[in-house]
Amino acid sequence: MKKYYFINRFDIDNIDKQDKQTIIIYRNYSSEKLDENLIIKINKYCKKKSIKFYLSNNIKLAIKLDLDGAYIPAFNKSFKHLSYSFKKKFRIIGSAHNLKEIKTKETQKAKDIFLSSVFKETKNFLGINKFKILAKLTDTNIVALGGISNKNVKKLRLLNQTDFAGISFFE
Repeated sequence: MKKYYFINRFDIDNIDKQDKQTIIIYRNYSSEKLDENLIIKINKYCKKKSIKFYLSNNIKLAIKLDLDGAYIPAFNKSFKHLSYSFKKKFRIIGSAHNLKEIKTKETQKAKDIFLSSVFKETKNFLGINKFKILAKLTDTNIVALGGISNKNVKKLRLLNQTDFAGISFFE
């Protein structure tokens, strides 16, 4: 089981609570420029704790800083990264809300596709049945995203799903 935890700040106490199955994804869309020193600091700390660390929406920087991988959000439709060279262990993951976005993430060579929103009722709400239907339309590993909490994490079994991503579950 892989668990993906989205963070937007460096909180040592919260990272310390995570196990080695948790992958940290730094995503901060509120500031215009990424703080490279902060990303380096988080990466060093995660390596010390044997936790994988990915960067959101900046594959070039993730490669440069020798991170474990990069996350491509659903709104990113770029294919530029396909011309980059990176280490074998470097993984690209992404998110999608519908079949068209799933196919885009497949073309972007995402190894895991986060499908949302499974529980949280947003404009992209799928629910259990739509989630299961969309998950069957790809051979790529699907990760449940959206509204997963300690109260409903057991419902992932209904989706035949063990991998999940979120924020509130981890805090």
